[in-house]
Amino acid sequence: MSLIKRNPSKEMELWNSGFPVARSLERFQRDMNRMFDEFFRGDLFDTDWTRSISWNPAVDISESNDSYNIKAELPGLKNEDVKITLNNNVITIRGEKKSDGEKKGSNFHRIERQYGSFERSFILPGTVSSDKIEALFNDGILTVTLPKTEETKEKVVDIKIK
Repeated sequence: MSLIKRNPSKEMELWNSGFPVARSLERFQRDMNRMFDEFFRGDLFDTDWTRSISWNPAVDISESNDSYNIKAELPGLKNEDVKITLNNNVITIRGEKKSDGEKKGSNFHRIERQYGSFERSFILPGTVSSDKIEALFNDGILTVTLPKTEETKEKVVDIKIK
């Protein structure tokens, strides 16, 4: 008999896939943690508190036979606001979403849009053809295509039976 170490985060992933409402609870927990962090750092009392908040854009990562594909939601950003780097099979997407600034004579009743810098890094399995990476930024969606090298592509070979 072998012992298997309990992994609560893995259990949560399985639970999340079966119960979509769990994602809302997870988001609520993140927001509460952020609020407490801001409170104890004093950010809630800062006059321009939006500058101190970092945000993490939503990202989807998929894999096909030929490439890894990353899609990131970056609303309100431009090409020059985003930088992508690849180093030792770790891809990093970073940038900054700047505030529109406070307008004279405006009284805000609610501020929900987040501003600030962000950085997301992902470890890529296998090898990537770094000279063939392509990135497309369209309608607030960044799509990065990372082609696999020939030796990592899945090859199907039919074997004849004698």
